[in-house]
Amino acid sequence: MLGDRELRTILQALTDDEFSTIVRILILTGRRREEIGGLKWDEVKLEVGLIALPSERTKNKKPHNIPLSRSVYAIIDALPRRDGREYVFGRGAGGFSGWSRCKARLDERIGKLNERPLLPWTIHDLRRSAVTGMAELGVQPHIIEAVLNHQSGHKGGIAGIYNRASYEREKAEALALWDEHIAALVEGRERKVVPLSPLR
Repeated sequence: MLGDRELRTILQALTDDEFSTIVRILILTGRRREEIGGLKWDEVKLEVGLIALPSERTKNKKPHNIPLSRSVYAIIDALPRRDGREYVFGRGAGGFSGWSRCKARLDERIGKLNERPLLPWTIHDLRRSAVTGMAELGVQPHIIEAVLNHQSGHKGGIAGIYNRASYEREKAEALALWDEHIAALVEGRERKVVPLSPLR
């Protein structure tokens, strides 16, 4: 798990390349790397401010909506659309590949920026860090589970049979809160109060 200092260091070491864009989105959304690396344009619904993952693209085989915070909306909106290509990232037949090579280059930049490398970390640690970070900001556990598309805990067992709520508004508010926290972290300022209705 990465704390605020480590997340800030990673963000400062990112460039304007494709891998850096993916890492930014992973930090801000808490998604699995394959969900963003394999993102398709028809899953991006900018007009309603979300990413709609179909069941075949999620670990639990349930469709999942990811509300777009202000920063993620801006990042995706600025991405170029390449003629005839269904994937947002990557080249060739599939989505983004080259995770290990690009992660190694990022670690090199972090080492130079930080004068020493971070403790060993993985791309999946970004997801764990988003979970912990949102919890520390006061987001309720069942809302974090909804953000992650988890069916355990609050929505597991018999509770999940009766509770069919998708918590779409609460998910958007949680991700907006996390977005503002990350922005404040990078800019070295106090976090602002986030409005209850984030940009759609």
